[in-house]
Amino acid sequence: MPHHRTVPRLVAPVAVLTLALTACGSADDGTDAERAAAPATSAPPSPSASAGGAMARGESATGKVDEVTYAVVAQRVDVGTRAQAAKAVADAADAEGRVPVVAHVAYTHKGGPDLTDGSGVRDRTAVFADGRRGAVLAGASEAAPGCEDPYGVGSWERGGRHVFCVTYLVPADATSVEVHWSPEGGEPYVWSFPGPDQQRGRG
Repeated sequence: MPHHRTVPRLVAPVAVLTLALTACGSADDGTDAERAAAPATSAPPSPSASAGGAMARGESATGKVDEVTYAVVAQRVDVGTRAQAAKAVADAADAEGRVPVVAHVAYTHKGGPDLTDGSGVRDRTAVFADGRRGAVLAGASEAAPGCEDPYGVGSWERGGRHVFCVTYLVPADATSVEVHWSPEGGEPYVWSFPGPDQQRGRG
């Protein structure tokens, strides 16, 4: 399975896509509920912390959210074009110099109670580019190929696995993209992928 692809298909109508207030220049690394209007404001955790840290490609992290233990792995990122970024927001100026990145992340229920009302595990995922947090496109990921709708998942038993995605706008000249996932009470785990600057056909 390739770890990055170009030009993801973002087919959700512009009306349901909203550019969150998270600035691309922010270095914050808190949890990021995609439907929230404001970004997290906590300081970035130390990369030398005993928990969390850099993950190898394909390596799973383990952490707990709401009494459930998950195995989490960032599978790949799909890099889109400047033209797609401009169409994804109400004001094209908000996307100037940026491209959309869809991060595909797999979450496996490893322990704890079975879920009957969905999960907030995806809300603790964010995308950074060259160490700076991107701007979230709320509602975009549900339309991307290979992504499940997290709000459509009700029952989730132990052993169950779902692939949820998050879509962010990042600078088109970024050399790396990092997918961050933060368990409760722990430092973020970080998977790194080639950035838009290393992709062709950015538009």
